[in-house]
Amino acid sequence: MTNKSCLLIGAVLTIAFNINKLQAQSTADRWIRPAHSKSAAIWGIKNGIVFSIWPSPIEGTDQENTGGPRGLIRVGYESKGTIYHINYLAVEPVVDDKMEFSEISPSQIDSRWGKLMWAGNDPTQTDYFPAAKTRGAISHPDSQHPGVEELSVYLFMERFMNGAHPYLRLSIRSDRPEELGIEIFNHKESARMQRCAITATMGNYSRLRNLYLKDGVVSAKELYKGFDGIDFIEKQSYPLQQMLRDDNADFIAIAAPDEDFASLTSWPQDKAYLAKAGWRYRPDVKFTQYWRKESAKYDPSLMIRVNGRAKYWSGASPNPNDYVNIPGGPAFENFELRENYYPGEKFYYGITTKTPQQLVRSLKDKQ
Repeated sequence: MTNKSCLLIGAVLTIAFNINKLQAQSTADRWIRPAHSKSAAIWGIKNGIVFSIWPSPIEGTDQENTGGPRGLIRVGYESKGTIYHINYLAVEPVVDDKMEFSEISPSQIDSRWGKLMWAGNDPTQTDYFPAAKTRGAISHPDSQHPGVEELSVYLFMERFMNGAHPYLRLSIRSDRPEELGIEIFNHKESARMQRCAITATMGNYSRLRNLYLKDGVVSAKELYKGFDGIDFIEKQSYPLQQMLRDDNADFIAIAAPDEDFASLTSWPQDKAYLAKAGWRYRPDVKFTQYWRKESAKYDPSLMIRVNGRAKYWSGASPNPNDYVNIPGGPAFENFELRENYYPGEKFYYGITTKTPQQLVRSLKDKQ
């Protein structure tokens, strides 16, 4: 072999080594992952969506901050080095027409509200562990685009009182950093689930008041006009025929605030509101939230379901004096897609800096 050939081979190997090094650095720079098994259970992508499970908060790192109640997936957004908590996702399986709620269903371990949740690398890792346990798996899901990465985690939970025993696979793709993929499965011993909804439960933190449908916008202020109670209020749901389609023809449900940024971040300064200042909107940008369902696989029962509140949640207290009105009027609280359950059904939940018009071309056409 000539010296020239040796130099050429050496150059090729050096380039390959540097490419692999750059790819490894890219992966390390891109993802938010636990460092080890004792780390907080937080996963996500920089400049995009982040999720965690109790007791790990995603906003604030002090040890006493548990990030809210059990039985919920915390979801937020990383921007400029700061993670903002935007919403919670709850699991709501239905068996024999009985629906259970993961955040208030009692634990079979200590009888407290909220199912215990934990994470693993694959469906066989079903033993409870109160920290990260897994860093999450990195894969390349698209052979046509080998540079695309996906971070995935299996999420387990206690069996529900109605016999349902679902588990989830949560995933984030590097080419869709503002979106969380949620696949729903069931353990073999699970009771047959009619439905297993994943619902975004804290819409009035962002004061989501506009729901975008194919034929126009539904305003929570108009839909729930005159309601001033401390409970939830619910009216009709919206079938797939009323849903928007995105540029890929996927079904999409969009909810957004109806206020400008200055109004959204303002907060009343009287005593009652200062005591509830945790509800003040803290991110440095206004987000749109959405659910997406791929058109390649869906059940005809697919629908949008919302409910509303006129007052911020106050721990289920029956005393009206413990509540304060949501500034600006009623907002959507629960926001979800529903369809009849089948193993492996998948939804996408998004938190995006895009406007509703940027998400869906048909909305632009109406302007």
